[in-house]
Amino acid sequence: MAQSILIVEDDPAQRRYLQTVVSSLGYRTLEASGGQEAIDMLTATPAETIDLVILDLVMPDIDGFAVLDRAHPARPDLPVIVLTMQGGVDTVVKVMRTGAVDFIVKPASPERLQVSVENALKITALSDQVSRLTRRVSGRTNFEDIVLQGDKMAQTVELARRAADSNIPILIEGESGVGKELIARAIQGSSERSGNPFIPVNCGAIPETLVESILFGHEKGSFTGTDRRQMGKFQEADGGTIFLDEIAELRSDLQVKMLRALQEGEIDMVGGKRPIKVDVRVISATNQDLAQRVADRTFRQDLYYRLNVFPIVIPPLRDRREDISALIEHFVAENSAAESKPVRGASPEVHELLRNYDWPGNVRQLENAIFRAVVLCDIDVLTVTDFPQIAQALGVLTTPQTPVSFGSISVPGINDGNQIATKGADGTLRRLKDVEDDMIRTALEHCRGQMSEVARQLAIGRSTLYRKVRDLGLDADEFKLRS
Repeated sequence: MAQSILIVEDDPAQRRYLQTVVSSLGYRTLEASGGQEAIDMLTATPAETIDLVILDLVMPDIDGFAVLDRAHPARPDLPVIVLTMQGGVDTVVKVMRTGAVDFIVKPASPERLQVSVENALKITALSDQVSRLTRRVSGRTNFEDIVLQGDKMAQTVELARRAADSNIPILIEGESGVGKELIARAIQGSSERSGNPFIPVNCGAIPETLVESILFGHEKGSFTGTDRRQMGKFQEADGGTIFLDEIAELRSDLQVKMLRALQEGEIDMVGGKRPIKVDVRVISATNQDLAQRVADRTFRQDLYYRLNVFPIVIPPLRDRREDISALIEHFVAENSAAESKPVRGASPEVHELLRNYDWPGNVRQLENAIFRAVVLCDIDVLTVTDFPQIAQALGVLTTPQTPVSFGSISVPGINDGNQIATKGADGTLRRLKDVEDDMIRTALEHCRGQMSEVARQLAIGRSTLYRKVRDLGLDADEFKLRS
């Protein structure tokens, strides 16, 4: 889903111009003809999805300053770009103090608008990422950090919200990569233990000889090489939450000690002489069928019942494909900001491609695929060619075949069979620049002046395309009118 930009401008001609420029960049546009209409849209309940505001400063009913003052409390993180005819220092300072992220003096060129919009959205994405990381480090991750769009995951999150209100032991079940730890962190961050330690432990990744010591700690001299007392993960989590991932991998003799820790709130350090009281909430997780492990007698039944007081099952990504588009846009924004890449989204073909894939690695695999695509992408929109392995798995052709003859070039999908001459009338090869100029004109005609689509199909940066079009003395709007 394309990001949405609200254009607030009382002049109809200016509003149409801004809408045309912003739409050509590939964003969804919303329009308000005055300050009061903008305030109503920004403070509505439920609020319209708006990612950025382009705001005229001087309007007859309510000016831009008043819009900023009244809308900022409702949407404090919403970036605003201010447009005005007045470029004085006092005005700029006042605008920035009211919360705007950028200031543009009219008339605004398409290039200046593009840079301002992309920078504002990038800053917002980075700020969101920093906020999420800060909440994670401080143990305050919440359910708002979970990206979802469909009912299946919404039901799972609602169940987790209810569990967060108590200290009940929780067992989270789901395939690898579905986001079990994220749910556990959200439960912790939404509970009365928010801000206290959240200690994750992967029971399947600890060497067998160290599991007991890492979980419960050890006294000095309890075994060879222990020259000091070491706290275990349960003690580290005292007052907070311990997250036992892959609990099914816990060896049988330690399952007894785990049961005592859950039942009595006590742990026995390796080499310790007396039990130690701990106040810990236990959230466990597994990608296996724990009930079957109990039936196979590889997991203690009494421990299973103690862990499985409040089960939460997270569906795999293939069973909640309605969430994929939201996840795509989230990961694109996050990774493009982190990697300083100008990628602002994914094409509709990419959304369709990724929704049709089964994702055996679930959300983690999708995140890694988006990360790789963003790093390798040379334009501002991800295309199917950025996902070669997934396209190949689904039998989608990602490399367009471009037949070349000695006298002309035909590019399927661009010039629909119309030949672009590579030789002049005298039989000599034309200059590369002349052929390129013809290709740009043809692409503009084919794409009806939509610069983002031209850039995508020609695989060049949008800023480069704007420069080349300007050098040719062309106007993309003229090609829109022809259509």
